[in-house]
Amino acid sequence: MTSSPAIVILGPSALATARRIQALYPQAVIHGLSGRVEADQAYDDFGDTLRSLYRSDTPLIALCAAGIVIRSLAPLLANKGAEPPVLAVAEDGSAVVPLLGGLGGVNRMAREIAAELQVSAAITTSGELRFGTCLLDPPSGYVLADIEQGKRFVSDLLGGESLRIDGDAPWLEQGKLPMAEDAGRTLHITTAQRTARPDELLIHPRTLLALVDSADDLAARIGQAFEQAGLAQKSLAALLAPAALMTDRGLAQAALELGVPLRFITPGSALPGVVEQHDGLQLLQAASPEAAQTIGRPRGRLSVIGLGPGAAEHMTPAVRRALDEAQDLLGYETYVRMAEPLRDDQVRHCSDNREELQRARHAFELAASGRRVVVISSGDPGVFAMAAAVLEALEEIAAPAEWHAVELQVLPGVSAALATAAKAGAPLGHDFCLISLSDNLKPWAVIENRLDHAGAADLAMAFYNPISKARPWQLGRALDIVRTHRTPDTVVVLGRDIGRPAEALRVLSLGELTPEMVDMRTLVIIGSSQTRRFPRGDGGEWVYTPRSYPQQ
Repeated sequence: MTSSPAIVILGPSALATARRIQALYPQAVIHGLSGRVEADQAYDDFGDTLRSLYRSDTPLIALCAAGIVIRSLAPLLANKGAEPPVLAVAEDGSAVVPLLGGLGGVNRMAREIAAELQVSAAITTSGELRFGTCLLDPPSGYVLADIEQGKRFVSDLLGGESLRIDGDAPWLEQGKLPMAEDAGRTLHITTAQRTARPDELLIHPRTLLALVDSADDLAARIGQAFEQAGLAQKSLAALLAPAALMTDRGLAQAALELGVPLRFITPGSALPGVVEQHDGLQLLQAASPEAAQTIGRPRGRLSVIGLGPGAAEHMTPAVRRALDEAQDLLGYETYVRMAEPLRDDQVRHCSDNREELQRARHAFELAASGRRVVVISSGDPGVFAMAAAVLEALEEIAAPAEWHAVELQVLPGVSAALATAAKAGAPLGHDFCLISLSDNLKPWAVIENRLDHAGAADLAMAFYNPISKARPWQLGRALDIVRTHRTPDTVVVLGRDIGRPAEALRVLSLGELTPEMVDMRTLVIIGSSQTRRFPRGDGGEWVYTPRSYPQQ
């Protein structure tokens, strides 16, 4: 499976089964019909959603009748190339039917889901029914040389031909293949590059590694080295490079284009034997695909992410992907829980919200060892959150040099201010500022000065961390300062837990606002002199600040 599956349901009766399947694939997102069922992500049109997910190569598990799925995807199947797995599952979990994606592992997924639901998968593929395995879908670490040759080969076996295996194919040991010493067909597990004879099938093990010295013309050099040695480039398992080249963007791009991992070695690293040398690179032969994966280590990655306000539909795909790929997750425990679903093998490092620099240093230590690490914030990581703490830790004089070799990325999220503003309409539609009323990291006098200047500039203002048990008086003082610049009828928006199940939005005036209406989970927006409010059709109010400003 190349990406996390999408579980698509039509109503609440399918939700329990969807959650059972999600337990099997924790990164799967449950898509539910808007207005009918509460799911991880809402959609409005079933057919459009299925087609969009299919086009993006997302494995699809639809909890509905198979016919609905077939009719929805039919327009996309005329020009079929590679396709993601597509399965139909009965709402009550009583049937699992693989529909598309035989070469993408759909039957394997069907068996996994069926085992979880304690039913039998409706496998209809002739080869798998007869032989208990799919020769055309080898496991990770092995790749088919020619799919068309493979189809003819399986057809011959179904027609009565017998088989012998030349090479190591451990995944076939439990199959029911027609084995014979004098077989008319041969399955070769080989790194050799050659055209298959009509009576054989070639599968290439990924056991070769290319030790390189630079990214210059690398694809061409690797191609020439493989050709010179008579080896199949499909057997390339990874690029290896000295650790000193860890930040070389050209190498990373070359590995991406070749479709293989990039890993790094240090002086004295144990390496397998050399089978070919060519123009500054060496081809190394590992004992097995599993052994090839243990040589060298990847460049560590540290992703600083923002979950958004809380609802899964407001999380960006890039953030979800970083969470799916992470080995370690660090953050305040509440935010780590908000990042669910997570896999059991992902290590959670929860800490107090006041230990941000220690958390950032710990994250760099993990990433510098070659791990994929995510530091979690709510909202946007750059808005009163962990991105600044991570960069502060990296800039420290004592920061180890290897921290600077970590692949660091900051992935944006929907901030609390933007989520609350969108729920109300557009109160931040003109110039605005964001101010944290917490004086844990800056003096209160600085906060008062900024409030005074923002009020004098007639900026709309969004207050983060407006009040707490330790700071019960500061919001009242902040409002006193704002009222020296604003009239009592200035529009105010209070957004509490926006994007979460208990969200509440309230529109009132500055004259009505009191500190008792606000807690630490409330985002306060105070409009400018131009911010307006007017009735909406459902009985609530729209709030917006016009984009134009009166000429002085």
